[in-house]
Amino acid sequence: MKARLKQIAERLADHNFWIGRSADRERVGNLITSLRPRGTVAPLIRIGPAGDGGYLVPDDLEGISACVSPGVSVEVGFDKEMADRGIDVYMADASVNGPPHMNDHFHFVKKFLDVFDDETHVRLDTFTETISSENDLILQMDIEGAEWRVLLDTSPKTLGRFRIMVIEFHDMKEMFGRFSYELIEATFAKILQTHSVVHIHPNNVVTSTHFAGLTVPSLMELTFYRNDRAFSSERPSSYPHPLDSDNVSHRPTVVLPRDWWMQ
Repeated sequence: MKARLKQIAERLADHNFWIGRSADRERVGNLITSLRPRGTVAPLIRIGPAGDGGYLVPDDLEGISACVSPGVSVEVGFDKEMADRGIDVYMADASVNGPPHMNDHFHFVKKFLDVFDDETHVRLDTFTETISSENDLILQMDIEGAEWRVLLDTSPKTLGRFRIMVIEFHDMKEMFGRFSYELIEATFAKILQTHSVVHIHPNNVVTSTHFAGLTVPSLMELTFYRNDRAFSSERPSSYPHPLDSDNVSHRPTVVLPRDWWMQ
């Protein structure tokens, strides 16, 4: 049987498909449990448009001096609303020459966020060092899969500057792989030292993955809230949130499985 499986794996590898050992199911389940959203005293509000580019955050923006927004593309609705509130927005993306429209509060550099600094890449630590304000920051990050290594590279001091973080996590299905699970677990364990999850929204541009009785939406937007802020003892009692909106209207809604939010 093992020889047959090895033969199948080798044949699939020849066609650019890879089969590997799976992660421990109990550990995956425990990780999911650790990411269940907490309730907040400040209600969640939607910043940005309905559909792609809009996110739910606690209504606790007073005193935030800047928004760090790596990954620009063509949608800057979230950034515009930040700017309309008088919050400076620091953008980074080497794939475009700038945001689709300019604003006096936009500050753009043509670089990718990554784990080293050179002419076309910048670390999150380095990027935030350019923001001299001692006030809290907000992070909105969608960097197409680079978030895992960027977050692991980022110092706790830098993460602690963000009162709120909205991060789109790609390839969440990889938490079922033995090797990739370790990296995903380490990333979330690091974030949870300073922040708690307060909202999860599956992006319906891709479907969920099912394995060993667990379901993981492959692309997920998570909102984190720093642990020194005001939390409620009551956790969310239903999903989706009334302010949630599908990222793409022509695809089926991806429902957040109950394991991800129900106690």
